[in-house]
Amino acid sequence: MQTGDSIPEVKITPDAGLTKRYAEASGDPNPIHVDEEFAKNVGLPGCILHGLYSMAQVARANTAAAGGDPRSLKRLAVQFRGMGFPEQEITVTGTVKEERKGRIVVDTVAEQNGNGIIRNAEAELEPV
Repeated sequence: MQTGDSIPEVKITPDAGLTKRYAEASGDPNPIHVDEEFAKNVGLPGCILHGLYSMAQVARANTAAAGGDPRSLKRLAVQFRGMGFPEQEITVTGTVKEERKGRIVVDTVAEQNGNGIIRNAEAELEPV
């Protein structure tokens, strides 16, 4: 990968039950993720995805771009910028920003329906 190259786009549609399963797996049972009525009562349009799930999709896209070995992802920093929702496709894209000390730095974005849910994500990849 060289500066200016795009990483392969990753698309995933979280199913309706994902937030409940992810709450159990992550240990984050916040009701905004699992209780539709509660989420609406606090002003949300419905249950929202865990930010950590969205971040995981950014990690997944970068790991795939580096050949699929999770050891190649050396650092990941993200800015959570919007709410993600179940049953709506997430698209993760990225562009190689620079090479730094033998590592490739990728600027990555995760969007859902044109809404940036993760922006200014920076992944450092090192071939394994």
